[in-house]
Amino acid sequence: MDYAPDVHGLIDENKILLTQDNTMNIAIISGSAGLIGAESVRFFAEKGFTVVGIDNNMRMEFFGAEASTEWQRKQLESEISNYKHSSIDIRDQTAVNNLFREYGSDIKLIIHTAAQPSHDWAAKDPVKDFTVNANGTLVMLEAMRQFAPKAVFIFTSTNKVYGDTPNNLPLIELEDRWEVERSHPFAEHGIDEMMSIDQTKHSLFGVSKTAADVMVQEYGKYFGFHTGVFRGGCLTGPGHSGTQLHGFLAYLMKCAVNGSSYTVFGYKGKQVRDNIHSSDLVNMFWHYYQNPRSGEVYNAGGSRFSNCSMKEAIRMCETITGKKMNVTYTDDNRIGDHIWYVSDVRKFQSHYPSWSYQHGLDDILGQLYSALMVREKK
Repeated sequence: MDYAPDVHGLIDENKILLTQDNTMNIAIISGSAGLIGAESVRFFAEKGFTVVGIDNNMRMEFFGAEASTEWQRKQLESEISNYKHSSIDIRDQTAVNNLFREYGSDIKLIIHTAAQPSHDWAAKDPVKDFTVNANGTLVMLEAMRQFAPKAVFIFTSTNKVYGDTPNNLPLIELEDRWEVERSHPFAEHGIDEMMSIDQTKHSLFGVSKTAADVMVQEYGKYFGFHTGVFRGGCLTGPGHSGTQLHGFLAYLMKCAVNGSSYTVFGYKGKQVRDNIHSSDLVNMFWHYYQNPRSGEVYNAGGSRFSNCSMKEAIRMCETITGKKMNVTYTDDNRIGDHIWYVSDVRKFQSHYPSWSYQHGLDDILGQLYSALMVREKK
């Protein structure tokens, strides 16, 4: 599909849209100690925003101590003078409203990354998954509507909103990966935003994120707010607290470094994921912030620029660490899991042509390895 470039309101994308009093430009970032949240904190604090972070470390509740983001919160508080942390729960409407009321019209940007991110975990507690992902998003949107209606609202959605529909593509099994038949429209660039999100098996996690995704769109389309939805592929980077149920590359590299067993679920390890570095995604946010649209949706993954199968990723980790991995294969795939998923990001690139990738797969894995080695020494 061809996309026409944006011809409305073109601006100098290097211009920082802040008032003379930088301290009165507030960015509220939920999930601020997580991978994308922390990357966003650092990026927008450097741009001159006073960043207010919301994070109560529910990731540790979801996945255990190894997934705790406490280390990241401490780093942000110690390293960034214009960062303020708030340990509230995004489901707590009173607490969220009080925070937004405090800053009011000074809030220029809201980046909502807080979530329960695992489709395996969601089946254990569907109520908590839905209330965090769907209700929590609604609480954030309503706070914006009441107290900061001129702010830009950015939401990190997921490719799981497409459910297992990608598995219906004409797939070919190769030696190390699955691929789409070359004659198919998605073969060259990946899956675009026109793929249906209806009549598919999402996983319960996919359902809760779809509800949030559509609600963010509706606040843009119905109320006219500047809301943007970014449907991520595999989001990754050295700031990821990877664990078995979430954080594919980060957890894989962790197992490669410490020798822990890594289990591949189904599809012979040939399932394909595209991987985008957290800083490349946050740069997408920056471009969108400068020239926002109402209720827009973008696929945001590694595309054909950065993707790999499980088998290929394992081999790359073994090359980097110089060690054979302890890998176990099981025939049981995760319910609703994708066999092949590569994002088509051309829609975003057509709207914001000066954005480009800065980190490919080799760079990403190298950074993951280096970060883990530093943490291992502490």
